[in-house]
Amino acid sequence: MADHVTERPESSGAAPILVASNRGPVSFRVEDDGALSLRRGGGGLVSGLSAIDDPSAVWVCAALSDADRTAARQAPDGRLDLAGHDVGGQAVRMLDIDPETFARAYNGVANSTLWFVHHLLYETPVEPAFGAEFRTEWAAYLAYNTAFAQALAAEAAPGAAVLIQDYHLSLAPALLRARRPDLRIGHFSHTPWAPPDYYRLLPDDVAAAVLEGILGADRAAFLTRRWALAFADCCEAVLGAEVDRGALTVTHAGRTTRLGVHGLGADGDFLRERAHRPDVDERLAALRAAVGDRRTVVRVDRTELSKNIVRGLLAYRHLLRTRPEWRDRVVHVAFAYPSRTDLAAYRDYTAEVGRLAAEVNAEFGTADWQPVLLHLDDDFPRSLAAYRLADVALVNPIRDGMNLVAKEVPVVSDRGCALVLSREAGAYAELAEDAITVNPFDVVATADALAEALAMPAADRADRTKRLAAAATALPPQQWFLDQLNAL
Repeated sequence: MADHVTERPESSGAAPILVASNRGPVSFRVEDDGALSLRRGGGGLVSGLSAIDDPSAVWVCAALSDADRTAARQAPDGRLDLAGHDVGGQAVRMLDIDPETFARAYNGVANSTLWFVHHLLYETPVEPAFGAEFRTEWAAYLAYNTAFAQALAAEAAPGAAVLIQDYHLSLAPALLRARRPDLRIGHFSHTPWAPPDYYRLLPDDVAAAVLEGILGADRAAFLTRRWALAFADCCEAVLGAEVDRGALTVTHAGRTTRLGVHGLGADGDFLRERAHRPDVDERLAALRAAVGDRRTVVRVDRTELSKNIVRGLLAYRHLLRTRPEWRDRVVHVAFAYPSRTDLAAYRDYTAEVGRLAAEVNAEFGTADWQPVLLHLDDDFPRSLAAYRLADVALVNPIRDGMNLVAKEVPVVSDRGCALVLSREAGAYAELAEDAITVNPFDVVATADALAEALAMPAADRADRTKRLAAAATALPPQQWFLDQLNAL
């Protein structure tokens, strides 16, 4: 996969702890006066990294926009000057990867191939078809991963710990090990992992390269034991690797990689505080005015194919058709935020969500009642307001590495909420006991689950919510990150 050239760390600023991910903790935009302005990113990884009490730690990421690329070019070796900015205290090295190479690696392989495989999204009678264009994209994916491996090799102190994140960088652990065998390398997969029969839709050499790339790590970690075992099964089936499922190890080509499980939880303290700020209160008042005294079924998702928003709307329509007692007594508050709008399949899916919501409103709506309240524009305070308002939270993905919405809603719910949860969400492993479980493909059964959730007695709902919130916050982002670091 790589030439075995050992690259030594740069003499100055070598880091004992490094993180690598496609998206970094900061991004840039060009203001009207032409100046670059910086903003801090969000999410569990950014929160987790704040647990590192070491100003010499380095986060290596890709430049995602023209403004990011300008900032990276202006900085020596892409090392950003973050003095005076509250971004967590770590150094950031932003990689100015050729835009065409980045687009082919990110859209062609990471998001249109690996994501589709791990979430079982292909319409197999017609796709995938791995032709010459894919081979060009695969070469770009290798180049993209190589750029990360080279930067990490240059930044890392002798024996440093390196935590590489997600499916964008599945080749990077082995590429980095070839350059710096002294390092302690971890890889974390935030997605599910496909079972062997489906994983082998990939070309044989690509399937092997992805597995061997991750096995370059000392430790490969996953959100649930189910995904870790699926990875091990693929290593056994594709590579002929030796797997110890009890000890969670994979041995291949003379090396043993330990597997780990870290179920990322919600940041309870942050969510509770953020959910009661004035901007959230303002949006909550607007939602209550729109809903009235009706019950609410809430979903908050990206318009990602795996989130199963369309079948959720079909289930809600079936509820209204077969249980007329709920007409004019419930509102489906559906926030479906834009995702990967540069891919046609995602644009078409978003359009279908809008079309179906309009159909439900046309079939059942009255002058005083709008059955589906759909928003397609991203608004985090409004999402938190919907969390607080929810009587029922609908989380029905086809397949999901974890799904933090299932964990976040119980944490901030004002009156307690019933959780309708797909058995294919990673969160199911921790929350199943107090959720109403559904097969995400069964629209009728999902409608039945919604009816059960809406009719749940308030005391039962409140008790379940307390237990769900406790489970959801058991491994907050900072501890989640430290656990991985300590395990190395």
